[in-house]
Amino acid sequence: MKYIKNLFKSLSRFELCLWLFSVITVTVSFLLAGNFNPLTLIASLIGVTSLIFIAKGYVIGESLMVIFGLVYSIISLQFCYYGEMITYLGMTAPIALMSAISWHKHPYKSSSEVTVSNLNNLHRVLIVVLTLIVTVIFYYILRAFNTPNLFFSSVSIATSFAASYLALMRSPMYAVVYAANDLVLIILWILASMENTSYIPVIICFAIFFINDLYGFVSWQKMKVRQSNDF
Repeated sequence: MKYIKNLFKSLSRFELCLWLFSVITVTVSFLLAGNFNPLTLIASLIGVTSLIFIAKGYVIGESLMVIFGLVYSIISLQFCYYGEMITYLGMTAPIALMSAISWHKHPYKSSSEVTVSNLNNLHRVLIVVLTLIVTVIFYYILRAFNTPNLFFSSVSIATSFAASYLALMRSPMYAVVYAANDLVLIILWILASMENTSYIPVIICFAIFFINDLYGFVSWQKMKVRQSNDF
Protein backbone atom coordinates (compact mmCIF):
# COMPACT_ATOMS: atom_id res chain seq x y z
CA MET A 1 0.00 0.00 0.00
CA LYS A 2 2.84 2.37 0.89
CA TYR A 3 4.49 1.61 -2.46
CA ILE A 4 1.30 2.50 -4.35
CA LYS A 5 0.88 5.70 -2.31
CA ASN A 6 4.46 6.73 -3.10
CA LEU A 7 3.89 6.06 -6.80
CA PHE A 8 0.97 8.47 -6.96
CA LYS A 9 2.82 11.00 -4.81
CA SER A 10 5.56 11.02 -7.45
CA LEU A 11 3.10 12.25 -10.09
CA SER A 12 3.12 15.95 -10.86
CA ARG A 13 -0.09 17.93 -10.43
CA PHE A 14 -0.67 17.79 -14.19
CA GLU A 15 -0.03 14.03 -14.32
CA LEU A 16 -2.37 13.39 -11.42
CA CYS A 17 -5.07 15.50 -13.07
CA LEU A 18 -4.52 13.67 -16.37
CA TRP A 19 -4.88 10.32 -14.63
CA LEU A 20 -8.02 11.40 -12.75
CA PHE A 21 -9.51 12.86 -15.93
CA SER A 22 -8.77 9.62 -17.77
CA VAL A 23 -10.22 7.38 -15.06
CA ILE A 24 -13.36 9.50 -14.58
CA THR A 25 -14.01 9.91 -18.33
CA VAL A 26 -13.61 6.21 -19.04
CA THR A 27 -15.75 5.17 -16.05
CA VAL A 28 -18.55 7.65 -16.81
CA SER A 29 -18.64 6.62 -20.48
CA PHE A 30 -19.12 2.99 -19.48
CA LEU A 31 -21.79 3.78 -16.88
CA LEU A 32 -23.74 5.91 -19.35
CA ALA A 33 -23.56 3.12 -21.90
CA GLY A 34 -25.71 0.98 -19.62
CA ASN A 35 -25.29 -2.57 -20.87
CA PHE A 36 -21.50 -2.76 -20.90
CA ASN A 37 -18.98 -5.51 -20.36
CA PRO A 38 -17.41 -5.05 -16.87
CA LEU A 39 -14.24 -6.69 -18.15
CA THR A 40 -13.86 -3.90 -20.71
CA LEU A 41 -14.09 -1.26 -17.98
CA ILE A 42 -11.51 -3.08 -15.87
CA ALA A 43 -9.14 -3.34 -18.84
CA SER A 44 -9.60 0.34 -19.64
CA LEU A 45 -8.82 1.46 -16.09
CA ILE A 46 -5.73 -0.75 -15.99
CA GLY A 47 -4.71 0.66 -19.36
CA VAL A 48 -4.97 4.36 -18.47
CA THR A 49 -3.14 3.72 -15.19
CA SER A 50 -0.33 1.88 -16.95
CA LEU A 51 0.12 4.70 -19.45
CA ILE A 52 0.62 7.41 -16.86
CA PHE A 53 3.38 5.38 -15.20
CA ILE A 54 4.94 4.41 -18.52
CA ALA A 55 5.04 8.13 -19.29
CA LYS A 56 7.06 8.50 -16.07
CA GLY A 57 9.40 5.71 -17.19
CA TYR A 58 8.39 3.44 -14.30
CA VAL A 59 8.62 -0.35 -14.53
CA ILE A 60 5.18 -0.71 -12.90
CA GLY A 61 3.70 0.84 -16.05
CA GLU A 62 4.94 -1.99 -18.26
CA SER A 63 3.90 -4.54 -15.64
CA LEU A 64 0.34 -3.20 -15.75
CA MET A 65 0.50 -3.27 -19.55
CA VAL A 66 1.06 -7.04 -19.37
CA ILE A 67 -2.19 -7.39 -17.41
CA PHE A 68 -3.99 -5.03 -19.78
CA GLY A 69 -2.81 -7.07 -22.77
CA LEU A 70 -4.18 -10.29 -21.30
CA VAL A 71 -7.58 -8.80 -20.43
CA TYR A 72 -7.89 -6.91 -23.72
CA SER A 73 -7.18 -10.09 -25.68
CA ILE A 74 -10.20 -11.72 -23.99
CA ILE A 75 -12.40 -8.76 -24.95
CA SER A 76 -11.17 -8.91 -28.55
CA LEU A 77 -11.92 -12.63 -28.71
CA GLN A 78 -15.52 -11.93 -27.69
CA PHE A 79 -15.98 -9.75 -30.79
CA CYS A 80 -13.95 -12.11 -33.00
CA TYR A 81 -11.24 -9.48 -33.46
CA TYR A 82 -8.64 -12.21 -33.75
CA GLY A 83 -6.04 -9.70 -34.88
CA GLU A 84 -6.30 -7.77 -31.65
CA MET A 85 -6.45 -10.95 -29.59
CA ILE A 86 -3.36 -12.47 -31.20
CA THR A 87 -1.52 -9.15 -31.15
CA TYR A 88 -2.02 -8.48 -27.45
CA LEU A 89 -1.84 -12.07 -26.22
CA GLY A 90 1.01 -13.25 -28.41
CA MET A 91 2.96 -10.04 -28.91
CA THR A 92 2.09 -6.94 -26.87
CA ALA A 93 1.83 -8.67 -23.47
CA PRO A 94 5.03 -10.75 -23.89
CA ILE A 95 7.02 -7.75 -25.17
CA ALA A 96 5.65 -5.62 -22.31
CA LEU A 97 6.95 -8.30 -19.93
CA MET A 98 10.34 -8.18 -21.65
CA SER A 99 10.25 -4.37 -21.42
CA ALA A 100 9.50 -4.51 -17.70
CA ILE A 101 12.55 -6.74 -17.21
CA SER A 102 14.71 -4.52 -19.43
CA TRP A 103 13.58 -1.32 -17.69
CA HIS A 104 14.24 -2.91 -14.29
CA LYS A 105 17.81 -3.65 -15.40
CA HIS A 106 18.38 -0.11 -16.71
CA PRO A 107 17.33 2.32 -13.96
CA TYR A 108 18.50 5.91 -14.18
CA LYS A 109 20.97 6.44 -11.35
CA SER A 110 19.29 3.81 -9.14
CA SER A 111 15.97 5.67 -9.28
CA SER A 112 12.52 4.39 -10.27
CA GLU A 113 12.96 6.08 -13.65
CA VAL A 114 14.29 4.12 -16.62
CA THR A 115 17.32 5.27 -18.58
CA VAL A 116 16.23 6.67 -21.95
CA SER A 117 18.05 5.13 -24.89
CA ASN A 118 18.86 6.29 -28.42
CA LEU A 119 18.21 3.95 -31.34
CA ASN A 120 21.24 3.09 -33.44
CA ASN A 121 21.09 2.40 -37.18
CA LEU A 122 20.87 -1.36 -36.65
CA HIS A 123 17.77 -0.99 -34.47
CA ARG A 124 16.18 1.36 -37.02
CA VAL A 125 16.65 -1.22 -39.77
CA LEU A 126 15.51 -4.07 -37.51
CA ILE A 127 12.28 -2.35 -36.52
CA VAL A 128 11.31 -1.80 -40.17
CA VAL A 129 12.23 -5.31 -41.30
CA LEU A 130 10.69 -7.10 -38.29
CA THR A 131 7.50 -5.03 -38.49
CA LEU A 132 7.07 -5.93 -42.16
CA ILE A 133 7.70 -9.63 -41.50
CA VAL A 134 5.36 -9.79 -38.50
CA THR A 135 2.62 -7.89 -40.34
CA VAL A 136 2.75 -10.12 -43.43
CA ILE A 137 2.71 -13.32 -41.35
CA PHE A 138 -0.19 -12.15 -39.21
CA TYR A 139 -2.11 -10.87 -42.23
CA TYR A 140 -2.40 -14.39 -43.62
CA ILE A 141 -3.20 -15.83 -40.19
CA LEU A 142 -5.99 -13.30 -39.71
CA ARG A 143 -7.32 -13.87 -43.19
CA ALA A 144 -7.52 -17.59 -42.46
CA PHE A 145 -9.64 -16.75 -39.40
CA ASN A 146 -11.93 -14.50 -41.48
CA THR A 147 -11.08 -11.60 -39.17
CA PRO A 148 -13.46 -8.62 -39.51
CA ASN A 149 -11.95 -5.40 -40.91
CA LEU A 150 -8.81 -7.24 -41.99
CA PHE A 151 -6.98 -4.17 -43.31
CA PHE A 152 -7.24 -2.16 -40.10
CA SER A 153 -6.49 -5.24 -38.01
CA SER A 154 -3.28 -5.71 -40.00
CA VAL A 155 -2.31 -2.06 -39.60
CA SER A 156 -2.96 -2.43 -35.87
CA ILE A 157 -0.52 -5.33 -35.73
CA ALA A 158 2.16 -3.27 -37.48
CA THR A 159 1.80 -0.28 -35.18
CA SER A 160 1.47 -2.42 -32.05
CA PHE A 161 4.63 -4.36 -32.83
CA ALA A 162 6.65 -1.27 -33.73
CA ALA A 163 5.50 0.56 -30.59
CA SER A 164 6.24 -2.44 -28.37
CA TYR A 165 9.70 -2.83 -29.88
CA LEU A 166 10.45 0.86 -29.32
CA ALA A 167 9.30 0.60 -25.71
CA LEU A 168 11.58 -2.42 -25.25
CA MET A 169 14.46 -0.34 -26.65
CA ARG A 170 13.54 2.50 -24.24
CA SER A 171 13.00 5.00 -27.05
CA PRO A 172 10.69 8.04 -26.66
CA MET A 173 9.31 7.25 -30.12
CA TYR A 174 7.33 4.37 -28.60
CA ALA A 175 4.67 6.91 -27.58
CA VAL A 176 4.29 8.35 -31.08
CA VAL A 177 3.74 4.92 -32.62
CA TYR A 178 1.37 3.90 -29.83
CA ALA A 179 -0.60 7.10 -30.51
CA ALA A 180 -0.85 6.03 -34.15
CA ASN A 181 -2.00 2.61 -32.97
CA ASP A 182 -4.67 4.27 -30.82
CA LEU A 183 -6.09 5.98 -33.92
CA VAL A 184 -6.26 2.64 -35.73
CA LEU A 185 -8.00 1.06 -32.75
CA ILE A 186 -10.49 3.92 -32.61
CA ILE A 187 -11.43 3.13 -36.22
CA LEU A 188 -11.68 -0.59 -35.48
CA TRP A 189 -14.01 -0.10 -32.53
CA ILE A 190 -16.12 2.46 -34.39
CA LEU A 191 -16.74 -0.27 -36.94
CA ALA A 192 -17.53 -2.70 -34.12
CA SER A 193 -19.92 -0.19 -32.54
CA MET A 194 -21.91 -0.02 -35.73
CA GLU A 195 -22.97 -3.58 -34.94
CA ASN A 196 -23.06 -3.31 -31.15
CA THR A 197 -23.34 0.11 -29.46
CA SER A 198 -22.06 -1.31 -26.18
CA TYR A 199 -18.56 -0.94 -27.64
CA ILE A 200 -18.82 2.87 -27.86
CA PRO A 201 -17.05 3.29 -24.47
CA VAL A 202 -14.08 1.41 -25.94
CA ILE A 203 -13.76 4.17 -28.54
CA ILE A 204 -13.65 6.76 -25.77
CA CYS A 205 -11.12 4.59 -23.94
CA PHE A 206 -8.69 4.62 -26.85
CA ALA A 207 -9.26 8.34 -27.37
CA ILE A 208 -8.06 8.76 -23.77
CA PHE A 209 -5.15 6.42 -24.52
CA PHE A 210 -4.26 8.69 -27.45
CA ILE A 211 -4.06 11.74 -25.19
CA ASN A 212 -1.95 9.84 -22.65
CA ASP A 213 0.44 8.56 -25.31
CA LEU A 214 0.94 12.08 -26.65
CA TYR A 215 1.82 13.17 -23.13
CA GLY A 216 4.10 10.14 -22.84
CA PHE A 217 6.17 11.40 -25.77
CA VAL A 218 6.46 14.87 -24.24
CA SER A 219 7.43 13.38 -20.88
CA TRP A 220 10.08 11.09 -22.35
CA GLN A 221 11.57 13.91 -24.40
CA LYS A 222 11.97 15.90 -21.18
CA MET A 223 13.49 12.85 -19.49
CA LYS A 224 15.91 12.42 -22.37
CA VAL A 225 17.08 16.05 -22.21
CA ARG A 226 17.38 16.02 -18.42
CA GLN A 227 19.34 12.77 -18.37
CA SER A 228 21.64 14.00 -21.15
CA ASN A 229 22.36 17.22 -19.26
CA ASP A 230 23.33 15.26 -16.15
CA PHE A 231 26.37 13.81 -17.88
